[in-house]
Amino acid sequence: MILGFMLSGFAVAGLSATPQNAPKPLEKKQQQLEQLIYSVKGLDLFRAHCAACHGSDARGDGPLAVALKTKVADLTMLAKNNGGQFPIARVRKIVMGDDILASHGSREMPVWGPIFHQIESDQDFGNVRLKNLVDYLESIQRK
Repeated sequence: MILGFMLSGFAVAGLSATPQNAPKPLEKKQQQLEQLIYSVKGLDLFRAHCAACHGSDARGDGPLAVALKTKVADLTMLAKNNGGQFPIARVRKIVMGDDILASHGSREMPVWGPIFHQIESDQDFGNVRLKNLVDYLESIQRK
């Protein structure tokens, strides 16, 4: 599962085999990606796992958004679209894969939550990552 996650991370980040004369070797890009994967910071998690579809500003205009059949959500409008209250429980469920969204796949293809728990082999920072990502999303809400 982690291998699939890492491979999808490479696709999402736009990393591919580069010509031998490329200024930055693939290994350096891989190291940068691994730093984001191991991070527990909300912004880093968003950039690594969400921005490809939701955009760097979370407004639903990421580089992969045009390839999707479903319009990508503007994550800065979650509170406004929920009567002014940020829907913490629903966002947690979506990230964990408990609330199924067609654009995020089914239970058989979990979103990021379960993967957050499998990154380190000796400890589990999954709940920390989940909380920090949800807190970050709450912090970027527009009025």
